[in-house]
Amino acid sequence: MKKIKIANVNSNFEREPLNPYRFKGSAITDSWQGIAMLESESGIKKVGLGTQGVLWSDSKVFAEHSESAGNALMYAMSERALQMLKGTTFTDPVQLLDDLLPEVLAYGKKITRHPDLRKTFALNALVCVDNAAWLLYAQENGIKQFDDMIPAAYKPGLSYRHEKVASIPSFSVGTTAERIKQAADEGYFILKLKTGAAGTQQEMIEKDIAFLTSLHKTIGHYETQYTASGKIPYYFDMNGRYEKKETLMRFLDHAKKIGAFDQIAVIEEPFEESNEAFVGDLGVRVAADESAHTVEDAAHRIELGYTAIAVKAIAKTLSMTMKITQLAYEKKIPCFCADLTVNPILVDWNKNVAARLQPFPGMSVGLQETNGHQYYKNWDRLMTYHPMASGSWVKTQKGVYPTDKSFYAQSGGILAPSAHYEELFKG
Repeated sequence: MKKIKIANVNSNFEREPLNPYRFKGSAITDSWQGIAMLESESGIKKVGLGTQGVLWSDSKVFAEHSESAGNALMYAMSERALQMLKGTTFTDPVQLLDDLLPEVLAYGKKITRHPDLRKTFALNALVCVDNAAWLLYAQENGIKQFDDMIPAAYKPGLSYRHEKVASIPSFSVGTTAERIKQAADEGYFILKLKTGAAGTQQEMIEKDIAFLTSLHKTIGHYETQYTASGKIPYYFDMNGRYEKKETLMRFLDHAKKIGAFDQIAVIEEPFEESNEAFVGDLGVRVAADESAHTVEDAAHRIELGYTAIAVKAIAKTLSMTMKITQLAYEKKIPCFCADLTVNPILVDWNKNVAARLQPFPGMSVGLQETNGHQYYKNWDRLMTYHPMASGSWVKTQKGVYPTDKSFYAQSGGILAPSAHYEELFKG
């Protein structure tokens, strides 16, 4: 592979208003799209995108600042990474990320004044830089497809080819069962349901149990062709709100009591990362998300009994995601793709991963959460920035994305330039 020297760097961001998205006891209303430009010595310019998720990646930073200030801190870290790259040489984006992460994290700790700043915060800041590096790497080496872009060491973990990928909408805390029923009626068959209601632990569990009862009564009987049981599966994301294992067991006992337990496909991140409770004895599949920052963290979560990993090429970088999917493949731990309320182009970066992951137990299609269409106020405008907006795989059809031959042939459009974002670095 070629040695690529970075001659110039640049960055920008665009603010996108959201319908309030409530989780982790708070809400986001404004999404910053970080945009990184890398230009090589040979004159090739590539523009990478990253959607910033401050509340998701470190809720303490989010709580201490205005929403804009939290985003500005993360953007400053993306810019720091770009300045570090100016004049340097790389051959492999995965190694490049490994080289950048420690210093960008250290810089983040300094500017946020958080010595324990979560690694995910730095990884999120690096997504736009990592994406630009992969695009530059592909063009410099004459790579035209995503499959050819994956280094040999990570190919096994991303070797499957699903013909369909489930499109999983996400419903914030407090959503009514009626609204969720509406989505099920539209053909969405697996739904991400945010639990961990605001308030004390006692108030939270009471609200969560009431929600589960109402949900199961409303859609528990729905059927789908995509699961082995024929029933609609539940995917709960607790975003670290449960302080004790006993509280989670109350939720699960209630699920058993009302006959909903067997329909729980996965429970994601019930506890704060510092909670080392073993979860392998709960009788339900528990997934790591934010706590599996790096491949080492993912390995630790597997030791704690976590039997699924939510991977996010759009939130923790494609480079780190390749390492995690490979580890999971070797350990026989199923993965699925979760969202960060990203823009349409990043949805397809995630879809390239989701379509290639081994099948999730009990499901016949790939799994990908995608909620941007629910929360971005200007989603239709953002769709026009996608270089292949009319691709057969771009829009959800009856709850799934058709990942057909054209999707694989064109890598979901992610290697094609977006006129809108390129325009920001003209002149």
